[in-house]
Amino acid sequence: MLSVLTQAPDVGAEAWAAQFQAMRSEPAAYYIVVIVSRETDQIVASGGVFVERKFLRGLGRVGHIEDIAVAREMQGKKLGLRMIEVLTQISEDVGCYKTILNCNENNIGTFYVFCQGRLPVHFFSQRFTRSVATRNERSKW
Repeated sequence: MLSVLTQAPDVGAEAWAAQFQAMRSEPAAYYIVVIVSRETDQIVASGGVFVERKFLRGLGRVGHIEDIAVAREMQGKKLGLRMIEVLTQISEDVGCYKTILNCNENNIGTFYVFCQGRLPVHFFSQRFTRSVATRNERSKW
């Protein structure tokens, strides 16, 4: 289902489990929500919010909503909107002073235009073309 967002190659069960454990080991940092169809018992929508700790705003926190995905056959049923509402509420509940919604620029003209007026959404996203490996090789951080 994640392939509705971007490239989502099958990395194998072991790699998925390792990533899940890594995310789980960071307390109060990652919140993943899924919607499961009662008819099929399959995941039909998912999304996440991760919490960034800041030095600003009295050591505040910012929620970052990402990876909103809705199965193609379930699109148009407001599941994406409901997902964003839930993730925004989680962000507020864990003490974030703001929540940022990040999306693929291909979706700006479709789903996120629909959300305008329904959600107070303003965002900026800069994507980089170099691979992570290339950046890591050149970085001395």
